Amino acid sequence: MENNQTLEKEIKILAIESSCDETAAAVVVNGRDVRSNVISSQIDLHTLYGGVVPEIASRKHIEKINQVIEEALAKAEMTLDDIDAIAVTYGPGLVGALLVGVAEAKAISFARNIPLIGVHHIEGHISANYIENKELEPPFLCLVVSGGHTHLVRVADYGVYEILGKTRDDAAGEAFDKVARAIGLGYPGGPKIEKAAHEGNPDAIAFPRAKVADGVYDFSFSGLKSAVLNYLNGAKMKGEEVNAADVAASFQKSVIDVLVDHAMHAVDEYGMDKFAIAGGVASNGTLRKAMEEACAKKGVRFYHPSPILCTDNAAMIGAAGYYDYLAGKRAGMDLNAVPNLKLGE
Repeated sequence: MENNQTLEKEIKILAIESSCDETAAAVVVNGRDVRSNVISSQIDLHTLYGGVVPEIASRKHIEKINQVIEEALAKAEMTLDDIDAIAVTYGPGLVGALLVGVAEAKAISFARNIPLIGVHHIEGHISANYIENKELEPPFLCLVVSGGHTHLVRVADYGVYEILGKTRDDAAGEAFDKVARAIGLGYPGGPKIEKAAHEGNPDAIAFPRAKVADGVYDFSFSGLKSAVLNYLNGAKMKGEEVNAADVAASFQKSVIDVLVDHAMHAVDEYGMDKFAIAGGVASNGTLRKAMEEACAKKGVRFYHPSPILCTDNAAMIGAAGYYDYLAGKRAGMDLNAVPNLKLGE
């Protein structure tokens, strides 16, 4: 009954995300209505170094955090007086980066006496699907693929997750970055490999598709990455010219084949009729198309957020935070950054 009463009232959540290299703030009403979503990306800064430098990320967050919050409130035409709760990512991520968002959220919560909610970053990615798919409700399966994470999750209910499989080594996005660097495409690897792959033949090189013996839904991408590096070194030693587009396309196909295979196996095993993808790599058009086709063959409804909601943003944290708020979850002033936070903890 309490939930129904809560639903009649508009719950306005100010959300903050600073787990990696995006400083973001958003105002989300009732979990699915995004009134503002402000993202300050540091990608150009880190491109100089070929990847995210944690110390630089933290310093930049400190510079930008107040600015993005003020902008998010202004765009939503609200002030802190209108806000019912503050949701903030407290893990997993880079500890220095997370601390900036957590400290900011705690300060506002304390000063204005607004309830505080700590949100798991992966829960945020999953919840991005609620924003654009208003009809989507649990239970469903979700594949979260990003630079730091590759998780296959059964969403049993709002805030209730069962991890079916995850990567044993490199995340899919991490493998994209490392391979992109090896073939001279630079950082960020995901979009650059996808672009190069359009020009290449995905069947040109037979790269491996790893299976984890004791974990049917677990992933492993370090062997594939090593196979690409070995191929490149072998060609160099023989003086053969490498077709970067073919390498990109063949590598991408290997990753996508494994992701689709594991996902569809889980759909069959758990008898699910709804499947979603999330995370930065979920903005890859080739992956979306492959998943869409695989779901269509099985008569499964396929959901995905638009690219801006795939990469790190605060709107997804606001969506997750809303359902945590309804469930009565609140954080105290002892909320801390947890860089290796497990989903469901």
